[in-house]
Amino acid sequence: MKPLTPTPTNSQIPLRTAEFSNLAEALDYAATGSTGFNFYNGRGELREVLTFAALRHEAIQLAKRLNSLQLTRGARVAIVAETHPEFLKFFFACQYAGYVPVPLPASIHLGGKKAYIDQLKGLLIKSQAAIAVASDDFLAYIQEAAIGLGLRLVGSSETFDNLPLLSEKLLPLQVEEIAYLQYTSGSTRFPRGVMVSQATLMHNLAGITRDGLKVSRGDRCVSWLPYYHDMGLVGFVLAPLASQLSVDYLSTRDFAMRPRLWLHLISNNRGTLSFGPPFGYELCTRRIRDDEKGLFDLSSWRVAGVGAETIRPDVLDAFADKLGSSKFNRKAFLPSYGMAECSLAISFAKLGQGMIVDEIDAESLTEQQIAMPINSSAMDSKPLRIKRLVNCGSPLPGHEVRVLDEQRKPLPDRRCGIIHVRGPSVMEGYFGDPDATAEALSEDGWLNTGDIGYLDKGSLVITGRQKDMIIINGRNIWPQDLEYIAEQQPGIRPGDASAISVNSAGDDTEMAVLVIQYRETNEQKRQEMSKRISRIIREELGIDCVVDLVAAHTLVKTSSGKLSRAGTKRDYLKRQSQNKLIKIDSIPERHSENEMPVAEIMGTGSTRAH
Repeated sequence: MKPLTPTPTNSQIPLRTAEFSNLAEALDYAATGSTGFNFYNGRGELREVLTFAALRHEAIQLAKRLNSLQLTRGARVAIVAETHPEFLKFFFACQYAGYVPVPLPASIHLGGKKAYIDQLKGLLIKSQAAIAVASDDFLAYIQEAAIGLGLRLVGSSETFDNLPLLSEKLLPLQVEEIAYLQYTSGSTRFPRGVMVSQATLMHNLAGITRDGLKVSRGDRCVSWLPYYHDMGLVGFVLAPLASQLSVDYLSTRDFAMRPRLWLHLISNNRGTLSFGPPFGYELCTRRIRDDEKGLFDLSSWRVAGVGAETIRPDVLDAFADKLGSSKFNRKAFLPSYGMAECSLAISFAKLGQGMIVDEIDAESLTEQQIAMPINSSAMDSKPLRIKRLVNCGSPLPGHEVRVLDEQRKPLPDRRCGIIHVRGPSVMEGYFGDPDATAEALSEDGWLNTGDIGYLDKGSLVITGRQKDMIIINGRNIWPQDLEYIAEQQPGIRPGDASAISVNSAGDDTEMAVLVIQYRETNEQKRQEMSKRISRIIREELGIDCVVDLVAAHTLVKTSSGKLSRAGTKRDYLKRQSQNKLIKIDSIPERHSENEMPVAEIMGTGSTRAH
């Protein structure tokens, strides 16, 4: 058998940068070249190649088979989104057939089989899916989830290959129609189906490729991000395809098991564009031994994008320090901000300048919501607690960003408030949820992102989430500050701490709680750790905080891999209710559809990219 060869790097010039009316037209263009998608296994071996030309041919054939089901135009097709060619074929078959694909999570975590089936069932119901498809590995789960829902057909690729091939002319989804439904990760609420139209998507793809990344000949993408979240789907499937760029894929699970494979692919294939959340960079820093650093040549990596969660400068600095000898250029870091409600991207930092950190007075931010820059005279006059925040750059062309206070009044530069966005990439709304749409979108097109931040000379800095804020005696306390303090202690890893607030017993005042996964079993050492963290928080932030040490795999994450503080709060209150330590009027039920225990890194590219 002839060995597989990955698709080549595009050497044509000029490249088109997503100036299409719909995704079918984008694939028609991509198929004229020799580039495509390459899939690698957990040993770093090339296991399958799918050129854009082959993808187009197979998607059109499959579209003709799907049309034999005689579904109504715009019917939803739920697809378990593995990092596999079959997902791509079904996704684009929907584009040609006039149906709306709905990517579903492809991760089974410590919640187990029942939790995953419940998650799938909830998404099938919310999307009102007509048919559902999964690989053999996930088929039993989707079949069980679909019981009693009345879907027309549930099956694997083989099931759909056996449908008759209709000869009628295909009518692809048009510019005004929905391209797909993207379900949000649900960090603070039940997942909602973002309706991404062809027009909004095309605007965002053009902004990403032309303005944010400035793609050019010689660019090659490498990704381990899951297809079922916006950064993986839009950033590393649709954007490269619309620019005729080849992509080399690892599955998210394989990356989590062997993060060095990410760097090997970039090094061996001369990758130039690759993104990840901060925890991906942190995982590489932890797992790569000093004697392995010489195995990589990262000099080709011109854009090391970072987003999907709050960007911690120390994590990126540690990565750059460790991989500097592997020719990684720290100026390749490209912070970004975005969300599924804007297809993906809202803002990018400037290319080639690396990470720009804003050092501010943490007390001014907490007490007055003012991002006061640190200067030498202030440092001389009194000791300050410094907060370091990453600049996420300017909005994409054609988009406006404003920061409002609680009364929806605009705030000046360096005043912290709620971020609102308006522009051609903003969503149509949430599928089947007009109330949520009205809550998020104003009549004149402004999207309330629910994120808190400030503007600085046109650039955007993110500080947190509105609903996650902890308010103690009128002071705003950022949960990330509490979590960072915990994560600096020995034996506590990044992602092991989740900060929340609850009402203290007997009154309505808020109490800060820090729930920490701690693997130490010695009771004396556990008590010492709890007291130490409480003391540091009191010294640094001036507040009392309950420290709750729990077992590994207790914390809750969303399907995108982010901490679910809402889930942490529900679980904490349930434990305290059982122990009768805190008064509770009612405890909301946990939504398994959008939360998972912290067991492994299984997803990112979520609705927040900052």
